[in-house]
Amino acid sequence: MNFTVAELFDLAQTEHAAIFEGCHYAWEALKKIEPYLAKVPRPKTPTRFPGASIGERVIIGAGTIVEPGVMIKGPAIIGKNCQIRHNAYLRENVLIGDGCVVGNASELKNSLLFNGAQVPHYNYVGDSILGHKAHLGAGVKISNVKLFPGNIEVEVEGVPRDTGLRKFGALLGDGAEAGCNAVLNPGSILGRGAVVYPNVFWRGILPANMIAKNKAEIEVVVKRSR
Repeated sequence: MNFTVAELFDLAQTEHAAIFEGCHYAWEALKKIEPYLAKVPRPKTPTRFPGASIGERVIIGAGTIVEPGVMIKGPAIIGKNCQIRHNAYLRENVLIGDGCVVGNASELKNSLLFNGAQVPHYNYVGDSILGHKAHLGAGVKISNVKLFPGNIEVEVEGVPRDTGLRKFGALLGDGAEAGCNAVLNPGSILGRGAVVYPNVFWRGILPANMIAKNKAEIEVVVKRSR
């Protein structure tokens, strides 16, 4: 993989394609989310949804549902016809495309979701980009900080490359999916259509249309009377 923007994402599936201008490696867009949103003006009429807490610098598209219990700190731009479900927590610097789902107990910060991306149940997404129709199963966590000091590195042509980012979660290409309770470690990259199976502890690069599985065997035994 070359990790270019075009290799991972269809820029026609986001209204925020400008954020990728000048980026060779796709992760370079992560540090541009904050200044991009800093230019967004406050809406003249703040958006109100009963029971939800919504900051002043939040733009929400037509047809989007924001359920009670949601907190959106902002700045944030949320597209049209999305579902932001009960108890979702959107922190600073979030860009969400059209037709996306952010579900119960899911937390996002400094992230971009392309159109149709789904983060529906008990997910953490920090410093990450999810492509068109990328999907996280219930309980998927994207870790964005190493346990030890230093920037996140990504292996490019067999050589570790410093991304220049202390916080970098994951890039999920268009149609990529992580199954329930999987963990994506800092700097993980999933190519288009790649799949990480449930409960996999994933680190590194998964090329397009490849599947990462656990090989652990399940033992079935006879239930004995007590």
